Amino acid sequence: MKGPACEALVEALPHPLLVIGKGLAIDYVNTAAEDFFQMSASVLSRHSLPDVVAFGCPLIALVEQVQRNGTTVNEYGVELSSFRFESTKLVDLYGGPVAVGDGAVMVMIQQRSMAQMIERQLTHRGAARSVSGLAAVLAHEIKNPLSGIRGAAQLLEGECDESDRTLTQLICSESDRICKLVDRMEIFGDERPLQREPVNIHDVLDHVKQVASTGFASHIKIVENYDPSLPPVPGSRDKLVQVFLNLVKNAAEAIGDSRKDGQITLSTAFRPGVRLSVPGSQARVSLPLEIAVEDNGSGVPADLIQHLFDPFVSTKPSGTGLGLALVAKIIGDHGGIIECDSRPRYTVFRALMPMASRDGTTRTAETAEQDEAHI
Repeated sequence: MKGPACEALVEALPHPLLVIGKGLAIDYVNTAAEDFFQMSASVLSRHSLPDVVAFGCPLIALVEQVQRNGTTVNEYGVELSSFRFESTKLVDLYGGPVAVGDGAVMVMIQQRSMAQMIERQLTHRGAARSVSGLAAVLAHEIKNPLSGIRGAAQLLEGECDESDRTLTQLICSESDRICKLVDRMEIFGDERPLQREPVNIHDVLDHVKQVASTGFASHIKIVENYDPSLPPVPGSRDKLVQVFLNLVKNAAEAIGDSRKDGQITLSTAFRPGVRLSVPGSQARVSLPLEIAVEDNGSGVPADLIQHLFDPFVSTKPSGTGLGLALVAKIIGDHGGIIECDSRPRYTVFRALMPMASRDGTTRTAETAEQDEAHI
């Protein structure tokens, strides 16, 4: 197959494809590569590869290795940077020599952001299950003895002088603090199935906005950017309110009380194409509904971003690290996934959720494809 048919086939590839010639000149790019680098083919063809990607980029080393050895080279989990990217992109690189052209190398780039998102989400769910087991143990092995310790301290308080009474009060207050922590962990042990019903996510976000605007986020501008045609989410309205109220509260705390330009954006969108396999079955769940909470706060430290939804990981000095772990659990219970992207003055939490069928249950990928075509 040659000529227009071959070129049409290359253009139809969903992954960026480049042909790099002598001097690392960019000889050819397909449409996906134009979208990936955010530059047209005519602009890219006037540049060499080092002009487009960051200095020391692994992509340059891969091309040079293929040109030097004449063999295929693959690299996985490579961080690719460019002056056109807002942030580094995680990709897999595939490079090989091209028969036509002296020293020409064909490179295919496969972005891994969605794969990594799903992989990390499955890890988050495993961590949440570990906390569930720990919560059950704590409820029995800690709360019962604590109630006895607190009761004994109260009895001693009536018979102690003033100096010793301070110590008994300390025992009581610390016992109460531990009990509250265990109570929060007990939520993870709730394995009852969700009572699912079609939930209008915009009603949920409107309620969250009203609570935030009249309370902890009264000094912050809250912007709505909704897709009004979004279908319902199958799940529990109260649980979803708990999720997005937690995210908005975190956003308000990241902005702080002193900022005059603080802004939180609540947005919804329809993103067809995301499919998640259901463990233990052949079914795939479609996750086309994107609900995002964005803020212009201080951002999440880079060393914590990969572990943000793990239990006991917190960016707050007095935080317990259970809030986002609970968010990940609830979103997972709804059949969705959640991910965070953050840098200074920009943090966004995106939840990808399934859409409801007519009876309120989760719609699989196979039954959703027809509906997605009409939305």
